[in-house]
Amino acid sequence: MHAIEAVALTKSFDNLTAVDRLNLTVEEGEIFGLVGPDGAGKTTTMRLLTSIMEPTSGEAWVAGHNVLREAEAVKEEIGYMSQRFGLYPDLTVMENLEFYADIYGVPKKGREQKIERLLSFSNMTPFKKRHAGRLSGGMKQKLGLACALVHTPKVLFLDEPTNGVDPVSRRDFWRILYQLLRENVTIFVSTAYLDEAERCGRVGLMHRGKLLAVGTPSEVKKLMQGTILEIRSSEPRRATAILREQFTTATASLFGDRIHLLTQHPDQAAAEAERVLVGAGFSVSGVRTIEPALEDVFISVLAAERKN
Repeated sequence: MHAIEAVALTKSFDNLTAVDRLNLTVEEGEIFGLVGPDGAGKTTTMRLLTSIMEPTSGEAWVAGHNVLREAEAVKEEIGYMSQRFGLYPDLTVMENLEFYADIYGVPKKGREQKIERLLSFSNMTPFKKRHAGRLSGGMKQKLGLACALVHTPKVLFLDEPTNGVDPVSRRDFWRILYQLLRENVTIFVSTAYLDEAERCGRVGLMHRGKLLAVGTPSEVKKLMQGTILEIRSSEPRRATAILREQFTTATASLFGDRIHLLTQHPDQAAAEAERVLVGAGFSVSGVRTIEPALEDVFISVLAAERKN
């Protein structure tokens, strides 16, 4: 049995189709990443799968239950952490966990041991008497995760859980998720961070409500059409703008302080890029071929989609 299955799942709002005939399966004990920019349909997909929102058409099942006809059964089997998870700032860490345990109907017997385990699991034990409003962003996310896990869900839904969180807290958060996988919890996570999606077992690239590609990060990278040139240049932002103006057969994107140029003719493009940049007064300290990142693939897939 699939942990999650969607068949032609669709949600429309007036003239906008937020999720467009989504077909997807996620296996038990898998971590699946739904990747896409703001407005891609990730949150709407999450709300459909968690029975918060009814689909316009199509069907979906989570933990063996139909999300429309068995909504209450679905909610008993899942944990859901939205982008604005409802922590109570005036309650302590411990009081928040007790509150969510009450909401989920966690039995009193064994509850204290479960909460202590979650605190230890998320490295929150030293802060259990601290008010949630006084926690850092990363600690709030870890507390939100602990609250979503207090009733031991089979499937965990996380909607951009590390958005706005510092890099160290992001790493700690993912370490906790990997620990959950060992306990056979299925994790469905949405993210706008494509480097973060590389941590998932499989990913789905979503844009304007459509799922453009699904597979392991390695499989998705094979969809790449062309070669990536990494260019190091002075004033990379302005240099990227110049390359976008000059190249009609290649795509230039800024990645940190480096430029990625997607091309079908790497040798010719490398020489041409250096000529253009030097001619425009920029220094070029290096041009080399690199393996594509998921972000490169996403840009490539979107470019191909626009042409169709």
